Amino acid sequence: MQAKTITGTSNRALEIDLTSRTFREVRINETDLELYLGGKGLGLKLLYDRLTPGVDPLGPDNKIVFSTGVLLGTGAPCSGRFEAVTKSPLTGIMASASCGGPFGMALKTSGWDALILNGKAEAPTYLVINSEGVQFKAADGLWGKDTDSAQDELLKEGNGALVIGQAGENLVRFANIRSGHRFLGRGGMGAVLGAKKIKGIVAKGGEVKIVPVDKKKFVKTNRKFFKAIEQNPMTSGSFRYFGTNANVNPSNAAGILPVRNFTGGSHGEAHKISGETMAERFKTEWDTCKPCVIKCGHKGTIKGQKRHIPEYETMGLLGPNLEIFDPEVISDWNELCSYYGMDTITLGGTLAWAMEATEKGLIQTQLKFGATEGVAEMIRDIALGNGIGKDLAMGSRWASKKYGGEDFAMHVKGLELAAYDPRGAVGQGLSYATANRGACHLSGYVLALEAYFGMASPHATRWKHYMVKYFEDAFAAMNSLHICQFTAFAVQLEPPLIKLTADFVIKLLNQNLSPLALNLMDLSLWPELWHSILGKRYIPYLSMLKFRKAGERVHVLERYMNTREGISKKDDTLPRRLLYEGRKCDAKERTVPLEPMLEKYYKLRGFDANGIPTKKTLKRLGIEIK
Repeated sequence: MQAKTITGTSNRALEIDLTSRTFREVRINETDLELYLGGKGLGLKLLYDRLTPGVDPLGPDNKIVFSTGVLLGTGAPCSGRFEAVTKSPLTGIMASASCGGPFGMALKTSGWDALILNGKAEAPTYLVINSEGVQFKAADGLWGKDTDSAQDELLKEGNGALVIGQAGENLVRFANIRSGHRFLGRGGMGAVLGAKKIKGIVAKGGEVKIVPVDKKKFVKTNRKFFKAIEQNPMTSGSFRYFGTNANVNPSNAAGILPVRNFTGGSHGEAHKISGETMAERFKTEWDTCKPCVIKCGHKGTIKGQKRHIPEYETMGLLGPNLEIFDPEVISDWNELCSYYGMDTITLGGTLAWAMEATEKGLIQTQLKFGATEGVAEMIRDIALGNGIGKDLAMGSRWASKKYGGEDFAMHVKGLELAAYDPRGAVGQGLSYATANRGACHLSGYVLALEAYFGMASPHATRWKHYMVKYFEDAFAAMNSLHICQFTAFAVQLEPPLIKLTADFVIKLLNQNLSPLALNLMDLSLWPELWHSILGKRYIPYLSMLKFRKAGERVHVLERYMNTREGISKKDDTLPRRLLYEGRKCDAKERTVPLEPMLEKYYKLRGFDANGIPTKKTLKRLGIEIK
């Protein structure tokens, strides 16, 4: 059957009630698409309209939304991504995650811009989606299988699948969802599907072809996008040839590498896990999302097997954070996490807490910093709910409340820190504290300016509140298009005005007048793509401002949804270690001076002194109070 051609978007969402085994088509209105762009923004709006505050994240009344965005399926560069949003069983607040696997494309080319799941299946089930709706099929034969085996089975019925492993079935609070060799990694979304008795979802795909409304504009903008990516040293150099582990050496040099549960900051053996070392040692080649021109995903030959090279976050949290510097061992653990379906960031943070808690006599395990013995066994125990693994499966916040050691449980709002120590980049500390899903580096990647590019002072607090808001808004909008966040290096740093300005000048401006420095960054390529696909009139600069406001709207909506779950200033903090203990690599023993930055951030955001968005702010952004 020939694919049906759709210009722009289908504006259709598929809403499924698992309890009654029914479904319906929901029309996506133009206003929501205009205000929230698609992807994360639209997913949050669909969730906001349906989610009652206070519901149990693992109960039938929780919802999970998968949203594809406007760019997916058009051939726009680095656009092979989709977003998921739900209420997290790990944190108890909103969780969002971006994924580059094939499911998004299959869902979009099945004629759906979003998928909404509600209720709970009576028995293990998997879903098969096509342009007409959904089939409910028994998953008894798949339940208990790992993600590799289950995904292979599901892909016999479609072009893209989502699947959980045993960790999701056993309600590990940081279980993830797999699509291809990519994951909806953070916040425990795999446990949400597991609680709903959904082993997987497969989309037929290929039934719809998406064509931009303004093809001429789209082609012209695409060319500019490709040019910027090829000119930027991160997108055409470091990430392309060494993957995200290109971050290891600069993080180590800047003193922001997590070492021994965030007590260090740098280590003499860190080079052993760098992207440069692994590219040479494992003869890496590209293994990317589609379509992609950055090509940060790599695979190599490890222990005689072709494996996906662990990403920087995995290397950082399961490596130096545990005082382990053997990439083959870390790869083994990464493979186990992929097999069972678990987030490596929260796992690494929780294992580091367990090692320190063991060292201090709070718990009894075989785990020890610098030793590999017992780690693989503990990963299995966590996934399968055996022994103390069942407690660690709740994450470091819950485990530390039960056994003690809250001072060295490295999380924010229940989500473990990514692999950057903010004592060497204090703006990133503010970003961790204010990020909506918890200690997320992808909410506002301020550390790139502070630690990598020399465009902002890493220890100064002045104007960091503005930098954090700026990047939070930009990244929320980016995740709503939806497009890879790595394109930010090319889009923001390659326009002539900022490229031709010396880094030390930008740093001076950022320290004294950050709005001027950041507004040298031209974000127009992102909204240009969005407008060309939908055929909307593009007005230079004004459309960019509208795009940034849409990102602000998405971020504030998510914050407001969190405050309805009890989040306030008391939660916008950092682990005690980061506030009161210096790093071993820093003779000055500097910490994160959070409070003054936070106060200025609230005022800039239009939040009250307790961190709650004011009615005036919500009204200005067009967010309906419920």
